[in-house]
Amino acid sequence: MRTKILIPTLIVIAAVVLSACSASIQLGQNQPRTLSVNGNAQVILAPDIAYVSIGVHSEAKTATEAVANNNTQTQAVIDAIKAQGVDAKDIQTTNFSVYQQEKFTPTGESQGIFFMADNTVYVTIHDITKIGDILDRAISAGANNIYGISFDVQNKEAALATGRDQAMADAQAQAEQLAKAAGTTLGDVQSISYYSNAPSPIYYDNKIAASTGVGGGGSVPISSGQLTLTVSVSVVYGIK
Repeated sequence: MRTKILIPTLIVIAAVVLSACSASIQLGQNQPRTLSVNGNAQVILAPDIAYVSIGVHSEAKTATEAVANNNTQTQAVIDAIKAQGVDAKDIQTTNFSVYQQEKFTPTGESQGIFFMADNTVYVTIHDITKIGDILDRAISAGANNIYGISFDVQNKEAALATGRDQAMADAQAQAEQLAKAAGTTLGDVQSISYYSNAPSPIYYDNKIAASTGVGGGGSVPISSGQLTLTVSVSVVYGIK
């Protein structure tokens, strides 16, 4: 009885194994032949817009005096910036603070508690040729903290389109060369993946202060440099 039960069981297991092998082989035969390549392109851009933070720091023995002095000084700075053609909507207050701080002499003796007032405006400059003049006039008007100067490109769409064309052309050239080397014929595109690395603004974290002697002695020298936009595509081609 045990023999009669065992033989049919072995037959069933063998049939399942053979069926699985047959399906695996059939699947392998039906898999499409493809060729995957990555195309890349870089587009050099000239910055056409700038951003800068301009601040006024004031100190006094009372909070009222510190704030009053700071308000007058900040308004003079804003007026000077506007006089250089910057629109009011491109000047945004990003910080206003009042705090106490003990001051000391160079020898370490306390001068007492002073009130500090800070006001910072974030300025968008559309005409980057005027950055030096704007900073010079702002410092002359009373700005004593200038930092975070950065450059960018307002409209990157045309550059992105150019980059995509160049990246696809690069992918096509690679695929044709590889297919020829492999003795195959390039077929239709099966899929495309696209990636772009938009350039980050060129950023300068250095501070320019009135104590540097800037202001009234010519425009601040600022260089905008250039930005690099990178585009990549992954393309899968059928091959024959």
